[in-house]
Amino acid sequence: MNEPVTIYSIPTCSDCNHAKRYFQEHNIAYTDFNCEEDAAYAEEVRNLTGKQIVPTIVIGDKVFVGFAENLVEISELLIK
Repeated sequence: MNEPVTIYSIPTCSDCNHAKRYFQEHNIAYTDFNCEEDAAYAEEVRNLTGKQIVPTIVIGDKVFVGFAENLVEISELLIK
């Protein structure tokens, strides 16, 4: 898996924490942007999705809003 993985999250979001735990368990490098710490990240989410929802996960050129409901597709992209 060579695609960069980015997650936009907030610390109190259980789906965000689940996604980060999943990435760690599968040794998937990712960049975490905390939307609570920096409003610019929240603005990036709005630009990417038209919404203000976390987690927003970007894998290469694919954007996923939410983790649990996208787990199958995310796994297919990341786990070979």
